[in-house]
Amino acid sequence: MSKKHRLSGEELLALTREDGFLFHDGKGQPVELPRAAAPLADTHGHLTHFHKYNAPMALARAALAGVGLLGVPVDPTDDGADPTGLLARLDAWCDEAHGLIDTLVSWGVKPAGSHPHELLEHVYLWAGTHPYGAQEYNESEQFQQTLTELLASPRTVGVGEIGLDYGPYNKTDPEEQKRAFATHLRLAHELHLPVELHIRDADGDEAAAAHVDAAQILEREGVPAAGCDLHCYTSNPQVMRPFVELGCYVAFGGAATFSRSEDIRQAAAECPASLILSETDSPYMAPVPLRGMECEPAMVAFNASLIADTREQAAGIPREQTYQALWQNAHHLFHV
Repeated sequence: MSKKHRLSGEELLALTREDGFLFHDGKGQPVELPRAAAPLADTHGHLTHFHKYNAPMALARAALAGVGLLGVPVDPTDDGADPTGLLARLDAWCDEAHGLIDTLVSWGVKPAGSHPHELLEHVYLWAGTHPYGAQEYNESEQFQQTLTELLASPRTVGVGEIGLDYGPYNKTDPEEQKRAFATHLRLAHELHLPVELHIRDADGDEAAAAHVDAAQILEREGVPAAGCDLHCYTSNPQVMRPFVELGCYVAFGGAATFSRSEDIRQAAAECPASLILSETDSPYMAPVPLRGMECEPAMVAFNASLIADTREQAAGIPREQTYQALWQNAHHLFHV
């Protein structure tokens, strides 16, 4: 990452105080917030992995950008085996964000919606074990108990992110991943909860083995009746198709905005309106025109705009319809 993209959270906030713009590019220049035709939903945005922003500030900025619903993934093997402490931190972050919203407004930031504080009543959890932690989860009763407690929280809307990762960064045995995946699916069935899937193929794997294996496990275990979300989709329409046929939602994030992501945009254009979702996967994959910066839930505004533009240009679907679908589908998946 170049020096121009290394603005600290404090520097970015100072820029906002100077000019009232929420977003600034790597050179510190203001970036206009896309105009949304409906409230925005970030169905998958981490709050525990920031380097530049803290969670309360990210929540406040998301609220002012027009985000009305946020799903936050938490993982016992990564975020700690203290469910009470984790839930208390989330409550505290939301409480602090209320004051920060007012502070940002006093600096001249104009809220994208009329009731920005309402987001803080609609911050939900996904609780599950990422494929990176599959073996730890399989071997630890403590992590299993932590997950059980997190899934019992009123904030929790589903099991995730779970799945299979055959990419270069995961050294966990695929069989351990499959075992954990199946276990989590059974939990979702028992608790009548939806699931959110993380599926990554090995680099250069045109056969998409991780997606093929995941679809087979879903067929064997059954897609939870409460729903299933293919999170952070970064492949082509052909790989997406079996999941759509199983009734899975498909969520698109910042990767769809990258110049070489025509295959992802084609998948977004072809995804059924009843199954399409928006997300950020913050703090990863900030969208164009903010690529290279730390991603935050507020940036779902750019992802949703790209999805709406893509579907209008490729399929003639009015932008307003896509915005409404993204908002309504998130509520259907979260059952709120």
